Amino acid sequence: MEKQSIMTLKGIGKERAKAFERLGVTNTADLLRLFPRDYEDRSVITPIQEIREEKAVCVRAAVFSAIRQIRTRSLVIFKCTIADDSGEMHIVWYNNPYIKQMLKEGTEYIFCGKVQRSAGHWELQSPLFEKPGQNKLMGRIIPIYPLTSGLSQRNVIDAVTQALKMPLEEEWLPHSVRMDFKLCDLEFALRNIHFPQDMESAAIARKRFKFEEVFSFTLRLAWMKQESAGERGPILAKKSWLDEFITSLPFTPTGAQRRCMQEICADLESGHVMNRLLQGDVGSGKTAVAAAAVYVTVKNGFQAALMAPTEILVNQHFANLCSFFGGTGIRLERITGSMTAKQKNEIRQRLAAGEIDFLVGTHALIQKDVVFSNLALVVTDEQHRFGVAQRAMLNEKGRHAHKLVMSATPIPRTLSLILYGDLDLSIIDEMPPGRKQVKTYAVTESMRPRIHKFMIKNIEEGRQIYVVCPLVSESEKMDLENAELLCKKLQKTVLSRYRVALLYGSMPQKQKDEVMREFVEGKIHVLVTTTVIEVGVDVKNASVMIVENAERFGLSQLHQLRGRVGRGNDQAYCILFDQLSSDVSRRRMEIMCQSNDGFYIAEQDLKLRGAGEILGKRQHGESSFKIADMFEDLGLIQKTQALAGAVAAGTAGLTTEEAEKISAHIEGLHDAEIAFN
Repeated sequence: MEKQSIMTLKGIGKERAKAFERLGVTNTADLLRLFPRDYEDRSVITPIQEIREEKAVCVRAAVFSAIRQIRTRSLVIFKCTIADDSGEMHIVWYNNPYIKQMLKEGTEYIFCGKVQRSAGHWELQSPLFEKPGQNKLMGRIIPIYPLTSGLSQRNVIDAVTQALKMPLEEEWLPHSVRMDFKLCDLEFALRNIHFPQDMESAAIARKRFKFEEVFSFTLRLAWMKQESAGERGPILAKKSWLDEFITSLPFTPTGAQRRCMQEICADLESGHVMNRLLQGDVGSGKTAVAAAAVYVTVKNGFQAALMAPTEILVNQHFANLCSFFGGTGIRLERITGSMTAKQKNEIRQRLAAGEIDFLVGTHALIQKDVVFSNLALVVTDEQHRFGVAQRAMLNEKGRHAHKLVMSATPIPRTLSLILYGDLDLSIIDEMPPGRKQVKTYAVTESMRPRIHKFMIKNIEEGRQIYVVCPLVSESEKMDLENAELLCKKLQKTVLSRYRVALLYGSMPQKQKDEVMREFVEGKIHVLVTTTVIEVGVDVKNASVMIVENAERFGLSQLHQLRGRVGRGNDQAYCILFDQLSSDVSRRRMEIMCQSNDGFYIAEQDLKLRGAGEILGKRQHGESSFKIADMFEDLGLIQKTQALAGAVAAGTAGLTTEEAEKISAHIEGLHDAEIAFN
């Protein structure tokens, strides 16, 4: 299948193409792998008289009355009545003036939408519709796609329908593999993932594409492991450098920190390239361990780099590392996307000239014009936020450089071996002595007045507070607390005497930095924010973490948020507002209240997870899975790992042609991922 531009399809101009591009779709091949997030069975027609509950239904009825227009202060409502042989009901649309031209009184249509009870009558809310027999949007199972501004379901459906009429992609999975894993062929999968004959066909197609995703992921990891196996790396002699670094620290490292430092130094001395994951709970001291590796690297005459996912985390690392390396002669700099072109150019010149020993930065580190003179150690923090492609791009900055991956997100060992299948594992399983556990409480809305008093008490005692919301701004689709509205509410009511500020990820960087600087300096009493502060923010005076709609977060994500407090000497508290009353939600909150052990919480999250996410709400780079599920498909992933290892080693029994087809397909996906990122 030749990859044709999305603009070759009828109805897609420049603006609509830009909207598709925001979904990662630039050509017809991308489009056919824009998988539906759900389906609606519109083949079943329900008589109006038989509607019994609020749900999505399809009715076949005639427009019984002219469309009426009702104006309110904020919107325009359009209403009409429809009727079939069994009865009649109302339809309502909001702010859609075109509906008057689209529907004709006395004409029969098939309407599909959600029904709600209003003033004692059933009412269809903004339904889709078409005349009987057209079968474009009705009379069959219809895919529901992820959307973005400027795209409707009809736009995507029309585009996919056209793409499926073109020559389809050639099968790339060998017949033997499809038989072993009981997978359908590619043509069946492409047609039935979008427009399934029935839900069983949709499930068969989804199984095929789940396999494709996990196999591509595990094979790329297997290739990376194969490439690094036996790869000669710079020999970085430990000598007395490690002891010298430990002696310079203002604290005594834990036994677990010392063990991890020794494991890393053994790799650096081995003459082979290190590929190691350093995993530890919040506050376990990973940065100090990574700093030891940097110290040994630089004292051996080489350069080191650390890449973190956000500027907040980069700035936090930079501040901590400056304190570690003060007076050591190590020349430390940072580079971020918000810097001016002049600032970045100066850093690039000094880096290439070998005048910078250690560079800390965001993804700006992997830009082509960032050149190291003798890079020997690459450290990536919060690896699951980057993706395999970005990690590989940073690795390429230093040929044969040692690689250290840090993660503060505790992950069950089974999952670690999947997510980081190419890495050796070092775990800091011991917390520094004397650190107080954060007292955690799950509360309901009835406790709000008491929590407000508790907040005021802590502020008056000189401490600071985080309030985390699941949304930045108000949403029509989800009745959840949002940071903007809550911030204004607190400023005008219970906390009007104090300084309450707002922080979220898409704020201009200068504004974000200013807010964080003032919070660090104690000028802001309460920071209302989103999960942008999940990692990296280290304010020792912050002692209270309040999470709104805690039921919307994964347990490990809640644990990460809780880790932002309790970093000083004061007793810290985490208050979780749980708006659900289900048994599962209560059990999840109980786990958070009972334990501060991130690894235990991760294991429990895996057991209870359901639709939640151990690594948080779909973070960028998280293995790039669109349709497979890291937890529900664990068995498939483990089985696929064995196949990936055999393919990489050339022992899978494939012909040369079969192996080349697999390689070409997965390299194509890899290139597309880099281009999209």
